[in-house]
Amino acid sequence: MKKRTPVSQIISSYLVTVHKTQTIKEVSELINNRSIHHVPVVSGKEVIGMLSSTDLQKISFVNTVDGGGNTTAVWDDVSIEQVMSKNVETAQKDETIYDVAKILSTNDFHALPVMDNDEIVGIVTSTDLLKYLVEQY
Repeated sequence: MKKRTPVSQIISSYLVTVHKTQTIKEVSELINNRSIHHVPVVSGKEVIGMLSSTDLQKISFVNTVDGGGNTTAVWDDVSIEQVMSKNVETAQKDETIYDVAKILSTNDFHALPVMDNDEIVGIVTSTDLLKYLVEQY
C-alpha cells in the first residue's frame, strides 16, 4: 500500500458547498438531487460548518406527523447555522490519506473539507477512504 499518497488523489472533485444564508429546504433539495451526503457550509471563502443528510433527517424525524410522512413546516424556522456541525476540522490537500483516515476514525464525523491553504478544493469522506482501500487489493 502506498503510505504517502496525498488525500488530493481521492477527494471528491465534484464539490458542492452551501452558504449559511440558504434555507434548510434548499440544502435538502440540493443533497437529494445531487445524491450527496455531506456539504460544507461557507461564509465567503471560510468553511464554517458541515451539514449532512443525517442532520436533515433528524429535523424531519422531529417533524414527522403521526408516522404519516414528513412535513417541512419547521424548516422555515430553523437556520443552517442551528443545524450544522460547527468547529469543523479540515485537511490540507497535501496531507496523506493515512493522516486523514486517522482524523476520521477517531472522531464522530464522516467527511472533511480539503483545503489548498485557505481555499476549499474538495471533500473527502469515509466512503472515499474505503474505495481507496479496496483499490489497493
